[in-house]
Amino acid sequence: MEQVITELEQLRQEIRRHDYQYYVLDNPVISDQDYDGLMNRLIQLEQEHPQLITPDSPTQRVSGEPLEQFDSVPHQVPLLSLANAYDREDLLDWHRRIAGMVGDQVEYVVEPKIDGLSIALTYEAGKFVIGATRGDGETGEDITRNLKTVDNLPLVLRQEIPKLIVRGEAYLPKDEFRRINEERAEQGEPLFANPRNAAAGSLRQLDPRVAAARKLRVYIYTLLYQEGLTLGTHGESLIALADLGLPVNRDRLVCRTIEEAADYCEEWIDKRHHLPYEIDGMVVKINSLTHQEELGYTAKSPRWAVAYKFPADQAETTLESIFIRVGRTGVLTPTAVLAPVQLAGTTVSRATLHNQDFITEKDIRMGDRVIVQKAGDIIPEVVRVLTEKRTGNERLFQFPADCPECGSPVVRPEGEAAFRCFGAACPAQVREGIIHYVSRNAMDIEGLGPQVVTQLIEAGLIVNVADLYHLKLEELISLERMGQKSSENLLQAVEKSKDRTLGQLIFALGIRHVGAGAAKTLARHFGSMEKLRHATLEELEAIPEVGPKMAATMVEFFKIPQNINLIQRLADYGVNMEEKQLGENRIGRELPLAGKNFVITGTLPVMSRKETGDFIETYGGKVVGSVSQNTDYLVAGEKAGSKLDKAVALGVTVISEADLLSLVKDK
Repeated sequence: MEQVITELEQLRQEIRRHDYQYYVLDNPVISDQDYDGLMNRLIQLEQEHPQLITPDSPTQRVSGEPLEQFDSVPHQVPLLSLANAYDREDLLDWHRRIAGMVGDQVEYVVEPKIDGLSIALTYEAGKFVIGATRGDGETGEDITRNLKTVDNLPLVLRQEIPKLIVRGEAYLPKDEFRRINEERAEQGEPLFANPRNAAAGSLRQLDPRVAAARKLRVYIYTLLYQEGLTLGTHGESLIALADLGLPVNRDRLVCRTIEEAADYCEEWIDKRHHLPYEIDGMVVKINSLTHQEELGYTAKSPRWAVAYKFPADQAETTLESIFIRVGRTGVLTPTAVLAPVQLAGTTVSRATLHNQDFITEKDIRMGDRVIVQKAGDIIPEVVRVLTEKRTGNERLFQFPADCPECGSPVVRPEGEAAFRCFGAACPAQVREGIIHYVSRNAMDIEGLGPQVVTQLIEAGLIVNVADLYHLKLEELISLERMGQKSSENLLQAVEKSKDRTLGQLIFALGIRHVGAGAAKTLARHFGSMEKLRHATLEELEAIPEVGPKMAATMVEFFKIPQNINLIQRLADYGVNMEEKQLGENRIGRELPLAGKNFVITGTLPVMSRKETGDFIETYGGKVVGSVSQNTDYLVAGEKAGSKLDKAVALGVTVISEADLLSLVKDK
């Protein structure tokens, strides 16, 4: 048995080495036949001794039955999005802002921006333990089993470090994308629109065998958290990750000036088409990790990185007709129906026309030949009309005087570009409002997609979101394509939504100008729906994240009796109306950290930075990104860096993790 165990381990190590040579370095050192011989011998031994199969064995990349659903995974380090630069001047402006904070002597690392699915990978003791989607940045979906099928993602690192969390991109090579679509066309299945959608669709499904059948790849581009490495720059971190066996893009460049970085970005505008995968821009990052920490983050993105977006691809086509879509806030949006055309790797047949002013300014007519592009390579839009190609058969578009959904008069409010329907019972607004309420970032009611919502409305089972909590099993079963099991699952999902956070509920109500981040801020500030709805304009405007427009909209929203009645109905059905993170405040005691501003730096002995931040906010404190005279405490761990120096210089109280716990315990 000892000989078997020894041979098994030797085979696994040798196969991992050849996987690294083949998939990461593109430099195989043995033939496919020899590789297959090693793998077959490993399979044979594991079949003879199944008790010796390990989860990280190369044979275990596909195993088990399909999942019933994905579990949620909280990210130890938030996965933020990037701010964008669209040309050289935008990039230089970003540099000038950075230089104003950390000085002119700044190095940059420029890397291709892979167009795929953002993922976070966690390794413990050198072994891959969990992989997750980005989700909303704070919580993602557990797609570990699907990611294990990706050949160039190592299940075991080349060095056994205690813990490592990295961020990367899962993508589908262009050749594989074409192959999959050819197969789907032959089988009469709908085609994937682009490689990004194909990659996301492959990883965000429940049967890992589907992912295994598609030759997905990953690139790792950011070290989020690590224990055991000593690093000074982002460039060094990428080299360290590559040394560990992780796939890191080699088309990166360390640049000593922003001009050099801009040149490298522009160089790839044309070169990108020769890559075997899709990129939609380049990412420019500050190289120094000390500078990165000093610059910190905004609510949505790191200040030390920016995405240089490539100019949009354009194509010529015919604008065949225009129809109106009514959104959840009553806005009427004109949409162009186009003769299908290939654009940036996708087939485009619709384009937004924004509003009447846009149509008038560009003199857009039905039947025109037009140039379309993808704004940021995502949203198709009409760039210009080719008036020289007009035949005289083109037709002017007349904006409707009445809502096409409910017949109510259409009004253009003073100072706004959009026409709106103010019909209180407009079915389009009701439908879109309910779809928003049940969406992932709101109340996250699984199984309630747009089609099911439409079914419920048309069957007269719901008129507003409160009616969702009054649905009965026998009513759902009577609907088309709603069987016993799916109806029971839907009711369970509705019941589960009652326990969502107050921030999710505020966002779900669809109040104009109130996004998910602002809703979370309002929830933490007021602590309950009751206090929020009685907040004055002055109290709302005093919150740094709330501007005058948002504050005015909030006050108006809570003046409307129908809205108050809706909230009361939700409360009567048991929907949570209090901020769950407020801990002891819910039993009337003052929070021990209330009114205090905290900055967190370095590596703490027990909690991650996110866990520390959540702990502080649970007990009423506020976490900010940079040290200033308004900072009450700096929570410092190992390798605290420049924030510690600044705190000492300003006389800010510096505490340890243990001191932080004592602040709560002593109150």
